[in-house]
Amino acid sequence: MTMAEQTKLEAPKTAETEDELAGSEAPLLDHLIELRKRLIRSLLVILGLLIVCFFFAGPIFDVLVQPYRNAIYPQPVELIYTAPQEFFFTQLSLALFGAVFIGFPYLATEVYGFVAPGLYKKERRAFIPYLIATPIFFILGACMVYFAVLPLAMHFFHAMETPEIKLLAKVSEYLGLAMTLIIAFGICFQLPVILTLLAQIDLVSSASLKKGRKYAIVGILIFAAFITPPDPISQIGLSLPMYLLYELSIWSVTLIERRRAKTLAAEGTSDDGTAAS
Repeated sequence: MTMAEQTKLEAPKTAETEDELAGSEAPLLDHLIELRKRLIRSLLVILGLLIVCFFFAGPIFDVLVQPYRNAIYPQPVELIYTAPQEFFFTQLSLALFGAVFIGFPYLATEVYGFVAPGLYKKERRAFIPYLIATPIFFILGACMVYFAVLPLAMHFFHAMETPEIKLLAKVSEYLGLAMTLIIAFGICFQLPVILTLLAQIDLVSSASLKKGRKYAIVGILIFAAFITPPDPISQIGLSLPMYLLYELSIWSVTLIERRRAKTLAAEGTSDDGTAAS
């Protein structure tokens, strides 16, 4: 075979390969464009909420300080700042926290809108309950911090005072602690949602979750020690709910497996009946 004939035979293959590559790159480019649009919209929403929340930084501050007041009542809360610009940047942090907290349902909706086109109609309907459960579990985690963990932690810290040594907390450090715990607990409370979703696509099972329980306990303790302040109240306050949520996830995954088994059994019975008739 001459070089010219070999070139003629290889030319159509090269053209077909280029067409396939172009066809595979086009959907990827469309997904990237869609992702960029959703990211821009999300950033604009957060930016708009940040501007609005900046004017309500005072009420947000009062809300976040209330657990501190409840912890040391009837003593007054005394917070200080040691740099001229510190309180201004603290207000910006409060505004950003308020924007993320209020905008969290919208962010979850944008994530769903990006994922939904790749799902079947039945899968979209199955995804909606998780979309609803996500902000609910986030708020439950925030309430856990607000009404239990943060008051107990501040009471613990104030109990260490002596007549000569008093606690005068910096406003930025207290609010940073409060906001970090609220966001951390809100995210950690998504554990049942994430594990149940993974079970829906057969990436985890109740048997594997039960077998990995001891590793999960160690992982939860390490994660709690890393993300919370170095005090036992905060660490136990995060570790215990996370372990309970892990057990809740096992129960939820078990229900999904039972429902799936019933559906398969019903389909099998239907097929047998059709075949018999």
